[in-house]
Parts: sequence; structure tokens; C-alpha cells
Amino acid sequence: MKWNLRWVAAQRDIWRPSQLKIAFEEVGFTPSLSKVAALWSGKPVTLRLDDLDMICAALGCEVADLLHAEPVAGADAGQETLQQAAGQNPRAGSGSRPVPRQSVPGAVRRALPPN
Repeated sequence: MKWNLRWVAAQRDIWRPSQLKIAFEEVGFTPSLSKVAALWSGKPVTLRLDDLDMICAALGCEVADLLHAEPVAGADAGQETLQQAAGQNPRAGSGSRPVPRQSVPGAVRRALPPN
């Protein structure tokens, strides 16, 4: 997802986090200035839906204006990736079953732990 808060705020002539905080307070949303600055400076990791609703009310926008879906990294355009069940058509080296290690001549085996 792409976070477009600064773009939406700029369309409303808001250029600084302190101006954004004032716009939030006008609709009854009172986050700290540090929270506003964090929203302003980058994409939030989490965001409460109530807070998102208040941000939209303060900026007069829709959620779709703030969040823009981007293609998933690594996916080929136009092709869907199919997941395989575990053990189905294993690749070389992955092995569908564990293989015991080969013993090394002269190596001391560890004793088993007590029961």
C-alpha cells in the first residue's frame, strides 16, 4: 500500500505537520504532535480505523485517496502464482523427507540425554 497523506494534505493547502494537527483538532481528533509527525513522515505500520475515519473527515477525502494499492513485489505481471502443497514436486536439494547425516570416520558420537 502507498500512503498518500502528504499529497492529500497538500491539495488542501496543508504543508506542515503542525497545520495538519490543527485540521485534526477541528474535527475532534486530538493526536499528539509526534503521532501526527509520524503519520506525515512515512507509511504507518498500523492505523486504527477510527483514526483513519477522523483523518478523512479532517481532510475531506476518502480512504481511497489516502491509500493506494500497489502490486506485490516479486509477482510477475499478468501471472498468478500457485502455491504447492508440502512435498508435492519437491525441488532438488529441498527433499521431501529428512535424510540422516553420514557418519564421519573417527568422529566421536554424542551420548543421548538421560531419560
